[in-house]
Amino acid sequence: MSEDTQAALFSDWVRQHGGAVLKVARAYTRTPEDRQDLVQEILFQVWRSLPQFRSEAAVPTWCYRVALNTALNWRRSEKRRSNGRTPRIDAELLTGTGPDSSMQAADRELVERLDDAIRTLPVTDAALVLLSLEGLSYQQMSEVVGISESNVGVKLHRARQALGEQLGGRRELHEP
Repeated sequence: MSEDTQAALFSDWVRQHGGAVLKVARAYTRTPEDRQDLVQEILFQVWRSLPQFRSEAAVPTWCYRVALNTALNWRRSEKRRSNGRTPRIDAELLTGTGPDSSMQAADRELVERLDDAIRTLPVTDAALVLLSLEGLSYQQMSEVVGISESNVGVKLHRARQALGEQLGGRRELHEP
């Protein structure tokens, strides 16, 4: 694959799947700085792995797999990097003004609580919740995570129950 072809594919994939990369990074990091670092690492791994892509999996599935594997490696090394650091206040939380700002703050608080709860799940369960939030089918999730579709259903159901319990029994986390 020529470098121009690789660059064009990479740009296209980032435009199409950049939001998913950001969601994965948000679920596996605690601070905006770490989130940015993880996004950069994921994108670097996508770029580096692009020449090995053989179209055996769908592009979104492949991108998720690279993002999740990179995030999991990031999480494993988080203790070495943190050295007791505590998260700082996210500047995004301080920017709201006007009549909708209290609603936006409440939404951000719920998202942060959900992110914190997802981080407490076992690795595979957290990955499945993220993939579910992205709207992937059980088949696509099974390809990304490497387990059977029926196992995806069981693990996802249990993960949703655990999240619901952690968030005070919120019904919207359970399957319809």
